[in-house]
Amino acid sequence: MEYTKLGSTGLDISRLCLGCMTYGDPARGNHEWTLDEAKSRPLLQQAVEAGINFFDTANVYSDGSSEEIVGRALKDFTRREEVVIATKVHGRMRPGPNGAGLSRKAIMQEIDASLTRLGTDYVDLYQIHRFDYDTPIEETLEALHDVVKAGKARYIGASSMYAWQFATMLHTSDANGWTRFVTMQNYVNLLYREEEREMLPLCEAEGIGVIPWSPLARGRLTRDWDETTERSQTDNFGRTLYEHTASADRRVVDAVAAVASERGVARAQIALAWVLAKPVVSAPIVGASKPGHLNDAIAALDLVLSESELARLEEAYVPHAVVGFE
Repeated sequence: MEYTKLGSTGLDISRLCLGCMTYGDPARGNHEWTLDEAKSRPLLQQAVEAGINFFDTANVYSDGSSEEIVGRALKDFTRREEVVIATKVHGRMRPGPNGAGLSRKAIMQEIDASLTRLGTDYVDLYQIHRFDYDTPIEETLEALHDVVKAGKARYIGASSMYAWQFATMLHTSDANGWTRFVTMQNYVNLLYREEEREMLPLCEAEGIGVIPWSPLARGRLTRDWDETTERSQTDNFGRTLYEHTASADRRVVDAVAAVASERGVARAQIALAWVLAKPVVSAPIVGASKPGHLNDAIAALDLVLSESELARLEEAYVPHAVVGFE
């Protein structure tokens, strides 16, 4: 396993982050394709044994059961001080007022609830899952600062939003002496490169570590375009990400297949190597529902794409509508 610093912090993380949305009770929340605890634990153990020390989940994943499963597994398979645990806040956790969002009340409630489910006294990275249009950013940022000062989080991060929103939040934190975001978890892969226009240059200039979600485009970059999976058939959000650019996206998928065939490696390795080649990326967040998924992700760390291969992978791309902020 390779390790790097998380952005401009002193925190050492594995070059891959294991995304834990896959692990959760299928009967809770709206992800019926998730793996239950018995099926999740071997994959979490495999990740730990492979040297992955960075794990990302969220309070909203499978109605909190992802945090529960991840917390119990990591406690059994490793020591708390050896792992970097990230979770998120914003999504709706209960009906009625104050059951979602980034108000001070919501943040203070949800950090404690996440710590309870994870079975830990602190998280290493506490992230806002989306931008909250209904709460003043000063309220959100001061509350996050207080969470850090209370020892409940070591660092804070943000997720998909417009670059101007992120820049405004960074400036506001600096102006008030509040804890600064150190990461941006945004949507970056060969089928969606809109973040290259504004967000990635902003993160590079500000020393922000980028930890992209869905670097394999929810698996679309790993298989033939018309091939489906149980997840793709039930993933309503995933369908909205690609429905308007299918013809161009298909050509990108075909290019990945061609380069992978020439290299004699799995397509996932090619798609991940493309993301890993970006200097601003600290660690892509990879999902794994089978042991081979982790093996391919780890193998991608040793794969260096040539300039001509990068050009072939990118040439069919067309501008996409901005998505992923929902």
